[in-house]
Amino acid sequence: MASDRAKEVAERQKAEAKALREKKKHSDDPKDWGTVKQVRETLKMTVKTDPTSKWWMLGALIIPILIGVGGGLIFSHASLGQTLYWSFFGLLTGLTLAMVALLQLSKRAMYKKYEGQPGGSQVALGMLDKKKWTIPTMPVAVTKQQDMVMRLIGPAGIVLVGDGDEQRVKGLLATERKRHEQLAYDVPVNTLSVGTGKNQLPLSKTASAIKKLPKKLSKADRVQLDKRIKALDNVRSPVPLPKGPMPSMRGAHKAMRGH
Repeated sequence: MASDRAKEVAERQKAEAKALREKKKHSDDPKDWGTVKQVRETLKMTVKTDPTSKWWMLGALIIPILIGVGGGLIFSHASLGQTLYWSFFGLLTGLTLAMVALLQLSKRAMYKKYEGQPGGSQVALGMLDKKKWTIPTMPVAVTKQQDMVMRLIGPAGIVLVGDGDEQRVKGLLATERKRHEQLAYDVPVNTLSVGTGKNQLPLSKTASAIKKLPKKLSKADRVQLDKRIKALDNVRSPVPLPKGPMPSMRGAHKAMRGH
């Protein structure tokens, strides 16, 4: 009897493991993907957004291999062992350079894909260090036209990132800056406007601009500030999200951080 129950448990566990593998195999969540699939999907997205990127990656892969083979033939007097060594070294170098090229080109492609789209600033904000910055998932203000303001808390204090039409975002940022200054009167409130307007930051430069802001708060200060900010959120009405499609950021942050 005990043996039969053990078999049933083993079969059930085996069936559950199989079902989990099947689920992950067909999942569209990058967290469920293996390294090979992550690289393959990132490559597909990059080439689809920027077709010329494939030539850069092929060049990064092939040129070191050719140099390795040529170096082996020239400097080892055509010794088969040395030629194979140089060729293998060239292959490893080429694969490394191709992965570096893929990382950089995928970032460029991702910025290009989401530039000017509602909520596109989340791509840039996802590049920040989560240990230093609170990465927002919801806007603190939004218009019917899908202009919005995202809020970060980090070493620079409070950073409000406006996303959308330059003029409408300007008004949103001014209103939100006043609200946050009233609550966190002793903390710097920085504002950035992201978009395609004349006086706006391009999406590709947003993360670096935030990182360059002067550091004003320690980790302990940021924890206390976060509590005060939550108090502001509790007394204000929830932000109604605009109707219409929002860009999917699933997998974007992972691809751009390179892991």
